[in-house]
Amino acid sequence: MKKPDLTGVLLAAVATMLVGGSVAAASLLGDYPILGGQGVRYAVAALLLAVILRLRHGRLPRPDLRDLARLTLLALTGLALFNVLLILATASTDPAAVGVVIGATPLVLAAAGPLLDGRRPTRRVIAAALVVVAGAAAAQGGPGTVTMTGLLLAVGALACESLFSLLAVPLLPRLGPVALSGYACSIAAVLLLATGVGTGGGDVFAVPTLAEAGALVYMAVATAVAFVCWYSSLQRLGVERAGLFAGLIPVSALVTTVAIGTGTAGPLRIAGTAVVASGLVFGLSPTRSAGRRHKREVAGRERVQAPGR
Repeated sequence: MKKPDLTGVLLAAVATMLVGGSVAAASLLGDYPILGGQGVRYAVAALLLAVILRLRHGRLPRPDLRDLARLTLLALTGLALFNVLLILATASTDPAAVGVVIGATPLVLAAAGPLLDGRRPTRRVIAAALVVVAGAAAAQGGPGTVTMTGLLLAVGALACESLFSLLAVPLLPRLGPVALSGYACSIAAVLLLATGVGTGGGDVFAVPTLAEAGALVYMAVATAVAFVCWYSSLQRLGVERAGLFAGLIPVSALVTTVAIGTGTAGPLRIAGTAVVASGLVFGLSPTRSAGRRHKREVAGRERVQAPGR
């Protein structure tokens, strides 16, 4: 694996582990206003990203109208609507069942990513995605009681989660990971807070408890870092291979909940974690044909550089 690929792997792993930790943090916000809490989360994340861009002495690229439309759709679906659908789904059906449905994200990205780019999906990555999805389902503890309403909401959340990556791919070359993340968080914050004020009035905001404040701060920081890492990994690995790491989210959530004492790790979940790891290794390992092609390229360069030839 070349160096850029290894960097992409590390970035994708960090991103998904941070998102998984946010799942545990979100469990502390059950009594806090949903739209206000998520809106504040994305607003603080946007400020942090603006500071990062400033410290890097980077200029903020200005999106054109097409970019702005795509950014708005990304923020609406991949951030704002995803969170609303996820909360509604877990309220109407077993959270583990919702996690199993959303855990199919690697398979959706492995198939849809290449098709949107005009390529055929890679059989190896599709097979690896199936393994990762199966492992992620096991790491969730297996599906529990399922209702039709909860299932439909979970499928909607799955679509939104996939659009978070698919809509970003054509924007990354022009905007870059930091600016793209900042724009998306800013738009999502405006959408959530405006919706909250319009529908909830004074119930949008509340003085958080110490635990709620800690959860909001963690989620804001994790969002800023995770988004930049994830979009950077998309640039390096491609959407289908980076998408395999979405299977680490339930694994990270499991590790975090066990660490803070709100979850347990049984044999099924431990086995699921191992299956996710094996799927990642299989999907990211270079194929034999790729290895032979690399050897031919190296040999060709050596012949060209050899003296007297």
